[in-house]
Amino acid sequence: MSNFWARTITGLSMVFLLLFSLWYNNWLFAGIFLVVAILGIWEFYNLFTSKEIQPQRIYGTVCGSLLYLILFLVNNTVHAASPVWNNLPLYASMIIFFVSFIIEIYRRKEKPLENIAVTAIGILYVALPLALLNLMDTAGSARFLGFPAFLLGYFILTWFYDTGAYLYGKQFGKHKFFERISPKKTWEGSIAGAVVAGLTAAGFAYLVPGVTMADWFVLVLLVVVFGTFGDLTESLFKRSLKIKDSGNILPGHGGILDRFDTVFISAPFVFLYFVLRNI
Repeated sequence: MSNFWARTITGLSMVFLLLFSLWYNNWLFAGIFLVVAILGIWEFYNLFTSKEIQPQRIYGTVCGSLLYLILFLVNNTVHAASPVWNNLPLYASMIIFFVSFIIEIYRRKEKPLENIAVTAIGILYVALPLALLNLMDTAGSARFLGFPAFLLGYFILTWFYDTGAYLYGKQFGKHKFFERISPKKTWEGSIAGAVVAGLTAAGFAYLVPGVTMADWFVLVLLVVVFGTFGDLTESLFKRSLKIKDSGNILPGHGGILDRFDTVFISAPFVFLYFVLRNI
């Protein structure tokens, strides 16, 4: 099977599973992304593990999963006015971060600072953005055909931007976008992807009365700008490590980090806008 068809089949399968879970039940959606978070954190630690640097892989993976679960459970099961409960994820993340210092004291490794840094970054880079996705599916959020409209739009616009940029750039791309980090990324592909995402957003504005056209186009801007930075960040990691893919768990796509790189950087900015606008 060619790489194109492997990429297509894997991509469509993931899209179907994600959309079904998003429509069916927020617990199923959270469970799927919990698996993604666990695999992604472990993959991140494997990438940066070497003779010199040895992150706390088990601790980081467990704590990233706990942070993800705490954010989800507080958002979906705790409805208290107490600021202690409302701020539980913040307190938990503080404890998770500082416990890694204590653990490193007993490990007797050569580079404790680097070990702590990679451990913390794995949690913040992978688990936190994926956890924020669950917070954009609330009881009061705008709905479309049973889906949380803004979250659905975020995924679809991200996919269409990525797909449009990939297909058009592969065929017609000539001018390199950021050759030092990502030699295959072109201005032509990025612009084509942005146009496809913009047209899709216009369609959403027509179909979803609960979200304004301005909100949809701000979402496009966030996806295009910060999704691109997410792609470049992952490319920067891989280039520094001199590898092509972060893993091989997804045929045609590589690893978890390869597939969700745009989400890791864009999700926090999309979530912030979602909260500020109370969509």
